[in-house]
Amino acid sequence: MLVTNDGPVGAKAEPFGGEAPRARALSARHREWIAGYLFVSPDLIGLFAFVGLPMLLALFMGFFDVNGFGAINFVGIANYRRMAVDPRFWQSLRVTAVYVALLVPALFVTGLGLALLIQRASRFNSVMRAMFFAPQMVSLVVVAVVWQLMSSDKTGVVARAFAAVGISGVSILGDPTIALYTVVVVSVWFLMGFYMLIFLGGLQDIPREYYEAARMDGATASQCFWRVTFPLLRPTSFFVLLVSLVAAVTGTQAFDLIYVMTKGGPANSTEVLIVYIYQQAFQYGAFGYAGAMASVLVVILLLLTGVFFVLTRGGRFEYD
Repeated sequence: MLVTNDGPVGAKAEPFGGEAPRARALSARHREWIAGYLFVSPDLIGLFAFVGLPMLLALFMGFFDVNGFGAINFVGIANYRRMAVDPRFWQSLRVTAVYVALLVPALFVTGLGLALLIQRASRFNSVMRAMFFAPQMVSLVVVAVVWQLMSSDKTGVVARAFAAVGISGVSILGDPTIALYTVVVVSVWFLMGFYMLIFLGGLQDIPREYYEAARMDGATASQCFWRVTFPLLRPTSFFVLLVSLVAAVTGTQAFDLIYVMTKGGPANSTEVLIVYIYQQAFQYGAFGYAGAMASVLVVILLLLTGVFFVLTRGGRFEYD
């Protein structure tokens, strides 16, 4: 073997200070984290682009006078001062509160009730599930137009049904005292099938052994519901209440129904806050004022969801 000053030819040179450090492989947990973030990254990007950025833009616009034609003037908190003395803002806020207080419990009760009625696997229950979920397959604008025609005075199906039982002169969309209740009824009819399926999934996850053990102890059907079904549905109930609360406050369904059926009338009795924000922005061109109201709506939603998380402990089970 040929030997030189640098050592024998063909021998591998060792680095100074010992062996070269090997690349540290990622642990299984870190690989799972990376894979998880890669899977949710499209949703995160969409959430930031279509929810986060508009929220920041609305907050930014709340401090400016924006007319939609290029003129942007800084006005400080003038939009918020205007909001504080705007009677229509406070009225729309009260209408929103009533709408949320009526809609969220109604969706919870109807969704859970329908799920309990059709939870058994049978051909009849499969047909009923499809029927209750069918409104979700139709555009909400189409639903609003159909209900508007059905609720029209004198010629609508509802008016004729009232006349058939001796009740005349009732306008369920033209009377300010009952128009909001009509919107709530239509909203419940449209959404109850969706929440029924969510509750149905929660009911099917409850092991049958719990019910068998309860019956062996002499529990009645009512006791099985309150001692077994309802406590074990706590995560599902939390999800239903949270989703319906966010949808009711932000008006993701209410806007289409109200704008098509009543446009906030009569006498602003169905004008929830999201409808008033739309009117200020796209009918009156007060984009800055609309942005300020949207920011207040977001703050209200964050406060409500925060209180809801605290009161329900995030829908987690409690172990004694």
